[in-house]
Amino acid sequence: MSVVGIDLGFQSCYVAVARAGGIETIANEYSDRCTPACISFGPKNRSIGAAAKSQIISNAKNTVQGFKRFHGRAFSDPFVEAEKSSLAYDIVQLSSGLTGIKVTYMEEERNFTTEQVTAMLLSKLKETAESVLKKPVVDCVVSVPCFYTDAERRSVMDATQIAGLNCLRLMNETTAVALAYGIYKQDLPALEEKPRNVVFVDMGHSAYQVSVCAFNRGKLKVLATAFDTTLGGRKFDEVLVNHFCEEFGKKYKLDIKSKIRALLRLSQECEKLKKLMSANASDLPLSIECFMNDVDVSGTMNRGKFLEMCDDLLARVEPPLRSVLEQAKLKKEDIYAVEIVGGATRIPAVKEKISKFFGKELSTTLNADEAVTRGCALQCAILSPAFKVREFSITDVVAYPISLRWNSPAEEGSSDCEVFSKNHAAPFSKVLTFYRKEPFTLEAYYSSPQDLPYPDPAIAQFSVQKVTPQSDGSSSKVKVKVRVNVHGIFSVSSASLVEVHKSEENEEPMETDQNAKEEEKMQVDQEEQHVEEQQQQTPAENKSESEEMETSQAGLKDKKMDQPPQAKKAKVKTSTVDLPIENQLLWQIDREMLNLYIENEGKMIMQDKLEKERNDAKNAVEEYVYEMRDKLSGEYEKFVSEDDRNSFTLKLEDTENWLYEDGEDQPKQVYVDKLAELKNLGQPIKTRFQESEERPKLFEELGKQIQQYMKIISSFKNKEDQYDHLDAADVAKVEKSTNEAMEWMNNKLNLQNKQSLTMDPVVKTKEIEAKIKELTSMCNPIISKPKPKVEPPKEEQKNAEQNGPVDGQGDSPGPQAAEQGADTAVPSDSDKKLPEMDID
Repeated sequence: MSVVGIDLGFQSCYVAVARAGGIETIANEYSDRCTPACISFGPKNRSIGAAAKSQIISNAKNTVQGFKRFHGRAFSDPFVEAEKSSLAYDIVQLSSGLTGIKVTYMEEERNFTTEQVTAMLLSKLKETAESVLKKPVVDCVVSVPCFYTDAERRSVMDATQIAGLNCLRLMNETTAVALAYGIYKQDLPALEEKPRNVVFVDMGHSAYQVSVCAFNRGKLKVLATAFDTTLGGRKFDEVLVNHFCEEFGKKYKLDIKSKIRALLRLSQECEKLKKLMSANASDLPLSIECFMNDVDVSGTMNRGKFLEMCDDLLARVEPPLRSVLEQAKLKKEDIYAVEIVGGATRIPAVKEKISKFFGKELSTTLNADEAVTRGCALQCAILSPAFKVREFSITDVVAYPISLRWNSPAEEGSSDCEVFSKNHAAPFSKVLTFYRKEPFTLEAYYSSPQDLPYPDPAIAQFSVQKVTPQSDGSSSKVKVKVRVNVHGIFSVSSASLVEVHKSEENEEPMETDQNAKEEEKMQVDQEEQHVEEQQQQTPAENKSESEEMETSQAGLKDKKMDQPPQAKKAKVKTSTVDLPIENQLLWQIDREMLNLYIENEGKMIMQDKLEKERNDAKNAVEEYVYEMRDKLSGEYEKFVSEDDRNSFTLKLEDTENWLYEDGEDQPKQVYVDKLAELKNLGQPIKTRFQESEERPKLFEELGKQIQQYMKIISSFKNKEDQYDHLDAADVAKVEKSTNEAMEWMNNKLNLQNKQSLTMDPVVKTKEIEAKIKELTSMCNPIISKPKPKVEPPKEEQKNAEQNGPVDGQGDSPGPQAAEQGADTAVPSDSDKKLPEMDID
């Protein structure tokens, strides 16, 4: 079972896997652990990752990057409008109103949703993981920014499904970093002690996120989060791009922004320059050859001037830091450490700002690029039954306050109630009680739209169906369970109607009203039992005979207070009926469309695979042409006749020309057939060369075997002790086989020496190997027979034991006896066990 964590970044992605040895960030086919979040569409296939990044300029219109922030956003969204001008590719409005990406793929215009494009990237990351793990990858944990709303999170979940992944959890990036930090710490305070507060600052390419977390042994609790959704490394790049656009415009009279390819080249160079300035304070050059209209451009920049231009960006670093401390009600002195991750935190001025605010040195114990993906892989390992991981509970927070709104029959208007406050523990469930006679609708929305980096505060509408009054016409009690799940997505997960039946006097009630009340207590899902925080939720102020809404704990208390004493003795039966809920989620893809996207992704993967096989077959032909042409005038030269070499060389040249003309775009089978045709001519030459290389070595080995056996036969004939135990008939057989082998070898050597190298060899290496095997299998069992051991007569042994050592050679045990130990050495008198004696 695979355990994979995926950091789905704006600019680049990382994949980490859990193995027996720990967490490992894996490399792609280019031996690079970083895979660019880039997809290029071509006339026959897609290129994803590093292969696509190389086409950003050459195939600008059809190479897609920076699409992460389009998840769950309408085409009319202000953020999308602002992004349009900086994109090389076209974005369009889809029939659903969402943002689509328009490209030319397979030589026809296609519109893809953001989910489809992200799924393509996830499919590539999945393939990378599978190639390393050598097994299928299904379960994973994917990171998302902590400021993502419900619509954006659901969009990413849809993308994972299209890619054929089962996302066990969408994990906030800062929470993943906190887990990667805390799970290995051995010195965390005990559960009953004051927690250790650590701030995590993550500034990536597109966004800036801050969280403060409380750590105890085996426990992580996020206290608060803050963010700036547009402050990141690319904003600093844009400052440089705008500066050089203006400078080159004046200096070289170039309108750079009118040519997207020139702008992209400048952006790439400015990003490199920014990274160089992080390590160098001196003046640094920026030079681009044939930039626009065959004009070479150059300029200089230094860190001091760059920071002056970035003053307004650097001023945005502090507010989220201040905000997160205020939300958590902590002082700077309460912070144990400030851990920084993300590529943009390498900018010295950013580090200085953060360090100055907290008044302490920053901690860089985590890998700035890989901390998120490692945290995701750890979370996946915790959720997976395949791995045993140290117990570590994780409590996240709700980023924005969530409220419910409903129509109130009593007040002839709408009522609302905040069900999850900002920074409320998550995942979490609450049970709300309504009194209704008919179906009703709950509208979920974010109650602080001013804090929302999203234009629409609506989340979804949930219609509770099949609500009927009680048999006596009174309102029915409807219990509604609302939930923020592990993905940070809000939902009305279930609704049930409580039916009350009066029981006859002589009948034992199924359940008393008191028992029914006890069932109404606040429920927390099993997976969320680690959330220790007790809910302190007040009931909605909407008390009337026709309708009332309350949280269960509060509702239980109020009902007991209002109930007359005699009502407690009334015997009733209660039963619950599950009610269907209809969801109308904001920008949600329906199931039918999702299945179509899954099918299309499968077709595109197959097309990419077929195109790769076709290209591999074509490359194999080209490679064979170059290889044989070089070797025909090199190491193969003396193994081919002049006429054959000329005709084969001509054939190779014709094939090369064909590859660049008619053979440029042929089916795979054509290339396979072409390669087979060439190999029919080239393989005999290659075989002759290989035979000539191996044949002398094997003849030498056979000669050594023959010499060895001849020496043993000679020793036997001279009656040497070593071989005098061998049977004469057996030795005769060895001698006969050896002589036959020698005669065969000499014969073949003579014939081969007379044979031209341009002709097929007289004897093949396989024949020599067979002869060696035949000779050894015949001779070795005979000559390797062990010599039988001869024991002395028993009388001699007895005399030797009685007389002891002879000629003074044994007064003390020798080294050999000492090494043999107690098992072989004769025990002395002192070693013998004395009889026990009782002494009065």
